[in-house]
Amino acid sequence: MSWKKWTRGRLTALVVCVLLPWGAAACATGEAHEGAVPPSPVGSVLDSTDEAGRNLREVPAKNAPGVAVEVAPDSAGGWDVRLRLRHFRCSAPGTRPAAALGRGLVHLYVDGHRVARLHTPSYHLAADRVPHGTHQITARLYADDGTVWAVHGKPIESTADITVSDAETRPHRPPSETTLATPTA
Repeated sequence: MSWKKWTRGRLTALVVCVLLPWGAAACATGEAHEGAVPPSPVGSVLDSTDEAGRNLREVPAKNAPGVAVEVAPDSAGGWDVRLRLRHFRCSAPGTRPAAALGRGLVHLYVDGHRVARLHTPSYHLAADRVPHGTHQITARLYADDGTVWAVHGKPIESTADITVSDAETRPHRPPSETTLATPTA
């Protein structure tokens, strides 16, 4: 009986010695906490900036995030903006400010003026935001840390031209930023 007790004790000690380093490694890599490790830095932050002074974050063209912007008039005289995102997901509001490849938010510009920070792939642009004439609607991808996703030193963005040609006079409100866009129905 004492021999079995001795064997069992040695076997337990051996198992603990073998598994302990694996457990410590799992804790160090986040596996023990179900992937709660913050994402590692991605790409290289360039000295180049966009018009707002935000640094570009260069990533390889292969599997880089992408965006296409589509703008269509709605029945109320405004515009429905829809984004087609490739290798990119919009982060929820309040996400930790760290860069993770394929994540972030989209800044929407009208004629170079930021009008919204989007956490969804759709936005309703009110009619009074764009006066009579031709305008450029640009969607640009940003990482959660505020850097601009870029490929070959150019921001990842897409621009669509719209022309407001109706003859009715409506008050023009200069573009002002919307901090959180909600999905259009």
